[in-house]
Amino acid sequence: MTALKRIGDWKNVIVEFDAGIAWVTLNRPEKRNCMSPGLNDDMVQVLDTLELMEEVGVIVLTGAGDAFTAGMDLREYFRAIDHLPHLQQMRIRRSAWQWQWRMLMNYPKPTIAMVNGWCFGGGFTPLVGCDLAIAADEAQFGLSEINWGIIPAGNVTRAVVATMNHRDAMLYIMTGRTFDGKKAAQMGLVNESVPLAQLRDHTRALAVELLGKNPTVLRTAKQAARAVQGMSWELSDDYLMAKQAQARLLDPEKGRDKGMGQFLDEKSYRPGLKGYRREE
Repeated sequence: MTALKRIGDWKNVIVEFDAGIAWVTLNRPEKRNCMSPGLNDDMVQVLDTLELMEEVGVIVLTGAGDAFTAGMDLREYFRAIDHLPHLQQMRIRRSAWQWQWRMLMNYPKPTIAMVNGWCFGGGFTPLVGCDLAIAADEAQFGLSEINWGIIPAGNVTRAVVATMNHRDAMLYIMTGRTFDGKKAAQMGLVNESVPLAQLRDHTRALAVELLGKNPTVLRTAKQAARAVQGMSWELSDDYLMAKQAQARLLDPEKGRDKGMGQFLDEKSYRPGLKGYRREE
């Protein structure tokens, strides 16, 4: 691995750059990276900054220490703002949902959640907001809200039912039980689970694989996959054909033409096994 280059100077988030990959680390390890108003504001700025950096192709989101994130900071995000005027509360809450799902789910670059440890409550929202997720076998997940008298709100429940099957989602929402990375992969909450010692290398390999794809087509493919979930088959067909045409129009490297030429004319590659030669 090449030496990491530090980007920016945020109080609650560390951003490091490595050959096309931005490693974004929630950095409140003493609080298990609970998401405070300050951290949420930092993450909005971080994602805005990385979006415009052409050298950044993939974002990896993780946490410092032994946690991904243990959820929302109960003291700073809830109790400390209860006395504030409604508009101030709304401003604080906006930065939370702005990055945790709205920005991540519509981000133009691929995003990977690397779950290195504890992931509880509100942490499920950015986890699901990322396009892909790899967890450590040893990671611990939980929806513990039921145990202290509230429901998993702030779109946490929406994130869970969007990825896990209904019965599993109901079980963990209603009981507050914990589960590990292997179980998270089995239920579809994350793509896969690997031993903690292998987590970073495994995640980096996935990021490098994504960096090898045509960025315009990759961006369009992930946007389309998000969008068609709520569409009828008829509407989806029209939408996907339009997105296909849009990608071809906007693609500066003309990937479709290269791929067709290399496959049909040169017979130099097999698309089911590898990608076309992008360097031409």
